[in-house]
Amino acid sequence: MRVVRVEHDGAIRYGIAHADSDQVDLLAGDPFTAADRDQVTGTVPLDACRLLVPVEPTKILAVGRNYAAHAAEMNLELGAVPSVFIKPLQTLVPHGGQVVLPDRALSTKVQHEGELAVVIGAVARNVRKEDVGDYIFGYTCADDVSARDLQKGDPQITRGKGFDTFCPLGPHVETDVTLARTYEVTCTVNGHLRQKGTTDDMIFDIPTQIEFLSAFTTLVPGDVILTGSPAGTGDLGPGDEVEVSVGGVAALRHSVVAYPG
Repeated sequence: MRVVRVEHDGAIRYGIAHADSDQVDLLAGDPFTAADRDQVTGTVPLDACRLLVPVEPTKILAVGRNYAAHAAEMNLELGAVPSVFIKPLQTLVPHGGQVVLPDRALSTKVQHEGELAVVIGAVARNVRKEDVGDYIFGYTCADDVSARDLQKGDPQITRGKGFDTFCPLGPHVETDVTLARTYEVTCTVNGHLRQKGTTDDMIFDIPTQIEFLSAFTTLVPGDVILTGSPAGTGDLGPGDEVEVSVGGVAALRHSVVAYPG
């Protein structure tokens, strides 16, 4: 099931995108309960809708240094536990949207980080690794855009990770996923492959991440976990076209523009 969030006829709605056609079943409510998923109010062409970020999280939790090769290229040590940070909700950008580079007085080195994103589907607190499948709604694609000069220069990485538009997410959430499967994560810029890895390369797998995160904060339906970035991150500039793909799940595309003014 491909869950989308769209604006249609001035209203924002969740929907189920058809895999075999460009149609969307509009839902009366949210998609996190079976009853709401069954309440279809109509079917419309996807091109009659404006695609939005596919969920409305209360928080975006990100796990850094989760691929050894990426940690090495960043000259970062691997930790004994997941390295976690939070991206503000204002970082969210939908499929087809724009990442706005910071004013060059603040940052001149912005890079992409293509990632698999997990969307939570049920309230999760103190979840054990063996039970996390009950709390995952689905997977989507994300770009954890980062101002590297600020990330390395500031005492904390929040500013470098937190500029408005620094988290493209989408285009939809694929709910037909399994923890037993290996997923390939790639990122291209202007058609050139820069990043390629698989979930097997993760230092802390998805069950470990959810167990760790839910031990200190309550995860609620719609919350997003960025699970780490493979090696190959690189600089972005105005006019760049970025595609993040999670094999069998989705492909997220966004552009990059200069700071206005």
